Amino acid sequence: MIMETAFIAITPGLEADFEAAIEEAKKVLAEAAGFEVIHLHRGIERPNTYLLAIGWRSLEDHTVGFRESELFPKWRAIIGPFFAEAPHVEHWTLLANN
Repeated sequence: MIMETAFIAITPGLEADFEAAIEEAKKVLAEAAGFEVIHLHRGIERPNTYLLAIGWRSLEDHTVGFRESELFPKWRAIIGPFFAEAPHVEHWTLLANN
């Protein structure tokens, strides 16, 4: 599994709306081939900052299959309006478990 992480700064005051939008956006993500899991973490020191972690079967499932599909614009339309700036996205390979 490949883990995609996105550090997302949300416009202050819109955190609750963003969290509700993520719940709706999960339905779109669940349709994507290769999607495995999603986790959302909210910053403690900076409560308008989130860490979004999405597990994909392969890198290509995210970068090609999802990003180049009709699902990505739907996903982005739901959560994008809350972004204070462009998210910082990286991909990770699991080396150890537990």
